Amino acid sequence: MARIVIDAERCKGCLLCCAACPKEVIGPGKDINSKGYNPVIVVLPEACTGCALCAKMCPDVAIRVWR
Repeated sequence: MARIVIDAERCKGCLLCCAACPKEVIGPGKDINSKGYNPVIVVLPEACTGCALCAKMCPDVAIRVWR
């Protein structure tokens, strides 16, 4: 099973990763990071296939996918 790690301090909450994920594994978060952004969170970790489209789309390099 794949695992997604999101660096909440680097994430600006642009949601490009959410749009890229075919399984809707990532979603908007409610917390605010130290820069004033709402970083995304992993909402369905068991659905992740490890395709890493989310990491490829992230302009802030805030996502790592482990297979």
